[in-house]
Amino acid sequence: MSNRIGVGRLVGVFGIKGWLKVKSNTEPTENIISYKPWFLKTAHGLKEIEVDDYAFRPQGLIVHIKGCDDRDKAEAYGKASIEVDIDQLPNLDGGDYYWHQLIGLKVFTEFGGNKVLLGEVKDLMETGANDVLIVAACEGSIDDRERLVPYLPGEFVGVIDLAVGEMLVDWDPEF
Repeated sequence: MSNRIGVGRLVGVFGIKGWLKVKSNTEPTENIISYKPWFLKTAHGLKEIEVDDYAFRPQGLIVHIKGCDDRDKAEAYGKASIEVDIDQLPNLDGGDYYWHQLIGLKVFTEFGGNKVLLGEVKDLMETGANDVLIVAACEGSIDDRERLVPYLPGEFVGVIDLAVGEMLVDWDPEF
């Protein structure tokens, strides 16, 4: 597992003095600024950069990268992903998990008295009301279907065991 995690993305240039627009995946959005250093994941690999200024505008967050003082240099960064060292993330209270901790877990359900493998968490999506697990078929799963399981601990999501790499859900395999 990588020791870095994606926290956002560069989405375009802003003005002519090297500023870049940022789409933050942190919550709240402004938390992305507190992580240092940033690593930009480009087609050429990871590049460590230093944000030397930033501003929150009505259209979103913009940043200035040290040494990037014109639009052409800024455009060269393209739409790179922003990664930070994973150990910078704050510890969560018991029972709370980061999405990256859930991705890859094997998802089981107990149905008809048997423990059945539905698949593994491929991704999560935010729907507004609650997050949703995207459970994809994997080796040993009961079929080749992809399932969307609401991430509602205590209702559909039961035990999560990160050490074992498993999650138990209350989900009918026919759904």
